[in-house]
Amino acid sequence: MTNSESMSDNLATDAGRSVVFDGTPLTIGDVTDLAQRRATPVLSSAPAFRTRIEKGMAFLDQLLKEDGRIYGVTTGYGDSCETAIPVDRAHELPVRLYTFHGCGLGRLLDADETRAVLATRLASLCQGYSAVSPALLEQLIAFLAHDVLPCIPAEGSVGASGDLTPLSYVAAALCGERDVVYQGRRQPAGEALAAIGRERLRLRPKEALAIMNGTAVMTALACLAWQRAASLARLAGTLTAGAVAALDGNPYHFDATLFEAKPHPGQKRAAQRIRQLLGDAQAPRHAKRLQDRYSLRCAPHVIGVLEDALDWSKTWIETELNSANDNPLVDPDEERLLHGGHFYGGHIALAMDALKTAVASVADLMDRQLATLVDNRYNNGLPANLSGATGPDAGLNHGLKALQIGASAWTAEALKLTMPATAFSRSTECHNQDKVSMGTIASRDCLRVLELSEQVAAAMLVAVRQGIALRRRSGYALPAPLQPFVDKLDAAIPLIGRDRALEAELRKLLQEIRESKWS
Repeated sequence: MTNSESMSDNLATDAGRSVVFDGTPLTIGDVTDLAQRRATPVLSSAPAFRTRIEKGMAFLDQLLKEDGRIYGVTTGYGDSCETAIPVDRAHELPVRLYTFHGCGLGRLLDADETRAVLATRLASLCQGYSAVSPALLEQLIAFLAHDVLPCIPAEGSVGASGDLTPLSYVAAALCGERDVVYQGRRQPAGEALAAIGRERLRLRPKEALAIMNGTAVMTALACLAWQRAASLARLAGTLTAGAVAALDGNPYHFDATLFEAKPHPGQKRAAQRIRQLLGDAQAPRHAKRLQDRYSLRCAPHVIGVLEDALDWSKTWIETELNSANDNPLVDPDEERLLHGGHFYGGHIALAMDALKTAVASVADLMDRQLATLVDNRYNNGLPANLSGATGPDAGLNHGLKALQIGASAWTAEALKLTMPATAFSRSTECHNQDKVSMGTIASRDCLRVLELSEQVAAAMLVAVRQGIALRRRSGYALPAPLQPFVDKLDAAIPLIGRDRALEAELRKLLQEIRESKWS
């Protein structure tokens, strides 16, 4: 067993499987499992993998001896590429690179986000095109295995030349500089390295560039966003079924034959999920309203857009995840140095801009469903604001009035954030980086839209629980397939008779939504 493999045994005991880094493709699920400590990272000890890594490193050393002119190794960076650096001082350049990029601001990435960044950068470096040493890969594995998390400011990347500034905090931490969080405490990286029995890494020529000049931050955040968006899509379908039941709506809007006539795959899946919870129905259940309002009737069409966006964006995200995306690339097989622009995060940027728009639309759908549930002009006989109060104190209680206002505010903010980041490319770095992707901003925006949309979903859980309970007072027969969901709601959310502050309950529901416990 290699040193890196033995270190991986120190992960939390709830890690259920291993994710092997050997240059073969990883999935979004691999990254999210590592981010949430449900999996153990293992660096492959396979001879073929190790040989490929070492071959790239050796070829770079050969180039230094024979030519001595390699971008970012014996030249300055970016627009400074015409500045020559003596070969005997090339080892100083990596330190300078991560040092001058230490200017990030904004919040720090949280623990899950930081683990995802480490895993994503490691996956790219393991492709074998970055001319890094096994020691660098082992240091990254050690950080993941021991949960040593660099303190990475979220702001400061334009998404090309990669995520330079945020990833400088990874490079510095591997070398024992700047701060990390280890065992729940922020501390100097050098202290954490000593605590886990690791030496400070001394970066070889090009290694800082290999760490920093890539799309790891935007791609890591995209993996986490994708997982949360997929969970929200499933929950939105379940909540729609609950809203139909609470409003005594018409299940036949989700008929299977109807959706074969317009067969978008995600739309069909969304309709099927709702139909399965409500039971098949071939004709209107009643004549109160032949067609329900759009927020019920068109729910599969709204959720389906998100479902289909998840399908194609998964391919884009996983392609980026499993790519070599720094510059220059070193081809160890043909022994060629390849200068290009794979650090450009355009695919992640557009995927995140599209995904956040589809997510915000689902938030808007849930907000409209909630507005219908609380309005006694449209909710088919339920009390105003879904108040469960009865008797002489009924007039003192206001039910879910404030909750609906809050959901409207969260939805409005989510919708406001759908402005595409990709439309705001800037020219920077002396016009060398004169067209950039904004991919990291798009990924951060998508996560914020998801946070707000999950808050709307938490409000809907409360509203659906209350609405179904009040509907059943009049003898409504709940569809049998929906019963387990309603039982879970009843156990988690006490009926609101007399008004109470809901913040603590909402925060608990929100955490459960983020852990996919409701989808």
